[in-house]
Amino acid sequence: MLTILITAYAVNPYKGSEDGLGWNYVFQAAKSNKVIAITRKNNREHIEKFQSLNQQWKSIYDNMQFLYFDWPKWLIFWKKGPLLAMIYYYFWQLNLIYFIRKQKLQFDIVHNLTFVTDWAPSFLWMLQKPFVWGPVSHHEKIPKQFILPIYGFKAYAMDRYLWLIKNLFWKLDPFLKLTSKNADVVICANNSTLPKLNLKPSQVYDMRSIASPKATLNQSKHTEKFLVFSAGRFVPLKGFDITLKAFAKFYHQLNEIDKKNVALKIVGKGPFEHLMNEIIVDEKIGEAVEIIQWIQQHEMANFYNESSVFLFPSHEGAGVVVAEALSYALPVLCFNNYGPGVITPPLSTMKIEYKTYDKNIDEFADKLMQLFKDKQLLQHEKNLAIAHFNATLDWDTRSEKLNQIYNSLIQKNEK
Repeated sequence: MLTILITAYAVNPYKGSEDGLGWNYVFQAAKSNKVIAITRKNNREHIEKFQSLNQQWKSIYDNMQFLYFDWPKWLIFWKKGPLLAMIYYYFWQLNLIYFIRKQKLQFDIVHNLTFVTDWAPSFLWMLQKPFVWGPVSHHEKIPKQFILPIYGFKAYAMDRYLWLIKNLFWKLDPFLKLTSKNADVVICANNSTLPKLNLKPSQVYDMRSIASPKATLNQSKHTEKFLVFSAGRFVPLKGFDITLKAFAKFYHQLNEIDKKNVALKIVGKGPFEHLMNEIIVDEKIGEAVEIIQWIQQHEMANFYNESSVFLFPSHEGAGVVVAEALSYALPVLCFNNYGPGVITPPLSTMKIEYKTYDKNIDEFADKLMQLFKDKQLLQHEKNLAIAHFNATLDWDTRSEKLNQIYNSLIQKNEK
């Protein structure tokens, strides 16, 4: 049995998104390997609570050793906002090398996991062990027409400022170049990662960063109501303005009887919640839209089970909620981009090409109308969703793929 040293900035079994990914990747790796996982101190309480309450996986927990590392609190008071968080993450990883060496740990492979982006280096190659980097994600800047007119100049300037910072890292950071050069395997979360890192084909392993546990489908909760569902933070990257406006366009084309059988539910919050509420009022859809603040991860199952379609016009390069929706056999209506567009079934017709803002709203609304009117199409998309999830996005498939990577590295180094 191999021993894998995993560094994971975010690990929390009670959360979704990056925190949930961190927990699940460590868990999957520990099914067949000893895992030493190093994460931030604020994750300790959640990890230990979850393990104590879920003893059915004790045999896997026995393969997991968590270590916790952070800077002293008095040194991180300034870590506020995306830019300063980026800086802290950078130096947190650098300081990890000293922490690891001080612990005198024994391991076969090192793996840098969670919040791994193609602009931020890892320093695990300094430990001179076979090095796995990723899944490495990439986020493009948000198209101008989807941010400036809606969210204002400040949001647009911040997005472009962060894009500038990323470009400086890509062009000037010697540690990023050393990370790319010294990584034995780079797990690429999406195809757009490749051009920025100048990787050799022998380094690249294509595997989507996201996955989800197999869902428990509760067909008895399905009603005749056509429920459109979405979830996420109210920030420009997620495109909830498009969600609301497309739903409004669709909704106002219905007759009064059909309107009573249609609704949009969104689970989320964020800095632009006020803007979402303004759109709801302006579009006159208050009677059909409900915004629910963040809930426990396990409570999301009720919303997925009751829904007909997951509407997610996000511009990001990932989207854990996409995998979750597919696990509940929900068609995902999204942009045909390098994020949700490649996570969803290749044969799905629910992907929208980028065009003008108004044209895309019309097209999202048209797709909702097609699913509402055509029950055969809706069922076909549901079948595609669950088949695609079972084949590629079930967490159990990640365990097999991780073992392939780890074992191939050891065999390569033994030659």
